[in-house]
Amino acid sequence: MESSQDKNLPATPRRLQKAREDGQVPRAKDLSNLVVVAGGMVLLWLSTAWAYERMGQVMRISYRFNAESLRHPEVMLEVLALAMYTALLYYLPLALAVAVLAALSMVAAGSFAWSFKPLELDLSKIGLISGFGRLFSMQQLFELLKLLAVSVLLALVGWWFVSSHLPAFGSLLLRPLESSIVQLGQWFMLGVGGLLLVMLLVALIDVPLQQYLHRRNLKMSHQEVVEEHKETEGNPWLRAKRMQRQRELAQGSSVAQVPAADLVLMNPTHYAVALKYDEKTMAAPHVIAKGADLNALRIRDMAKLHQVPVLQSPMLARALYTHTEINQQVPAALFTAVAQVLAYVYRLRAALRGQGSMPGQPPKPHVPPELDPHQGHDVAPAQA
Repeated sequence: MESSQDKNLPATPRRLQKAREDGQVPRAKDLSNLVVVAGGMVLLWLSTAWAYERMGQVMRISYRFNAESLRHPEVMLEVLALAMYTALLYYLPLALAVAVLAALSMVAAGSFAWSFKPLELDLSKIGLISGFGRLFSMQQLFELLKLLAVSVLLALVGWWFVSSHLPAFGSLLLRPLESSIVQLGQWFMLGVGGLLLVMLLVALIDVPLQQYLHRRNLKMSHQEVVEEHKETEGNPWLRAKRMQRQRELAQGSSVAQVPAADLVLMNPTHYAVALKYDEKTMAAPHVIAKGADLNALRIRDMAKLHQVPVLQSPMLARALYTHTEINQQVPAALFTAVAQVLAYVYRLRAALRGQGSMPGQPPKPHVPPELDPHQGHDVAPAQA
């Protein structure tokens, strides 16, 4: 039978998120190298004309020497400052653009995370045994194989380039200077193109493989998944207590809705449920407030204060309290019982307005026994 400690389960989203918060992300260095080299070359190519012109101006000023320079040596310092300013004006934006490209490549590969955890001192990582463990890990084996593969590819590309251009190299000294410089530039771009192709091939393999190794290192055992679930969901008993507390708070805040109710049902003091029915917006009566013990008394007092009818119907009150949440319609099994008490309240209100005779005794609605949590403890209904 497989051991519960075998890390053969994929990492959960919470484990992946925690690893990212700790700075553990897949490191696709070859993609960043490709973007830096390719982006740097493109930027250099686009800005070469501007840089050549500016540096030419600086060199022409720097190599100008006359009597004025002897009388005012500070002019040479100004020329030096101009040369440095021109160089910085060119190289700093270039470096900033390359850095932005590198950061974007890290984000695209999922290798970017805001975390200072890797900078913290961890004494557990300092040691001969732990060092050997990291040295001979699967990650290091892959890095070694990748380095060997890149070296072989670069050697093959270099050999092909040199062998195919060897006669041209020998004739380069016989050409005019401008023609030689143009030829060198072409060869340079061709060599860089071959290098970029090798780097692209390696990056296409490295990025998904780094993702795989990262998830492989974060695999979890069955016990770890169970423990994480406990930490996330919490102890079942404590979770039940929290839910009970949340219900109590919701019931307490629902007391403010009692003035809008059509009827309050009591049991007679332990449970209270406030009902409202609007035939234009509701398919069935809704429970807009409910409470037990102290909250039940608060609902009763609020109802009397705002002249909301209060009826004592223990079984119906208990059933509604148990099987209906606040702002939910009453269960279908209790439609008939609720309709009876609401009809009684409507006739009572009409009689008080002088629009009909007073109704008789409050109804005794039938409640299915299985819906009453206190089955067998009925109290005869009476008007409150």
